[in-house]
Amino acid sequence: MIDAPDRMPLAREFFDRPVLEVAPDLLGRTLVRRTPDGPIEVRLTEVEAYAGEADPGSHAYRGRTQRNASMFGPPGHAYVYFIYGMWFSLNLVCGPEGTASGVLLRGAEVTKGADLARERRPKARKDRELAQGPARLATALDIDRTLNGIDICAGPEAPLSVLFGTPVPASRIRSGPRTGVGGEGAAHPWRFWADGDPTVSPYRAHVPRHRGKQE
Repeated sequence: MIDAPDRMPLAREFFDRPVLEVAPDLLGRTLVRRTPDGPIEVRLTEVEAYAGEADPGSHAYRGRTQRNASMFGPPGHAYVYFIYGMWFSLNLVCGPEGTASGVLLRGAEVTKGADLARERRPKARKDRELAQGPARLATALDIDRTLNGIDICAGPEAPLSVLFGTPVPASRIRSGPRTGVGGEGAAHPWRFWADGDPTVSPYRAHVPRHRGKQE
């Protein structure tokens, strides 16, 4: 049986490109999370690009560490980190192996498995809030550090994969500063979102903390 075009998985070549090409091109794609309780699918509506050692806002700005090693590739893998001692966030690694870059998934519409997402996000007042923001997205999809470094191009049995979906037209893509990024990285307009989509999270400027914000 041949999959419909929108159900075709994105190949590794999709991710083996500069992060500023991959990030807006992910809008409208379908992220599939396969869990023991069943699959959850979301349509991506908001992302942020992080350019590794060239980007003061990136975890990899000061080079490779045990924590950020997954960001250095190969492309088409997941980078999952724990932030503020409370939340996980999911990034998709892109660019050539050895050059750290990734796309933070910030917002999405749950299109399949909403009941499972609601169980994980009982405080969501409306379905549009289920995956509105990176921590909410990761919680709704049951993302944790056990998924760090997994191959999202490994095939239909992988815990995570990205399907072709319905790409957002360029005329509807907007860009601006990344949420919560301060310092030299604050000026980069590397947050991309689908204009007018209710699942896009509100923009928040950087507020200094004891521990600096990173993607």
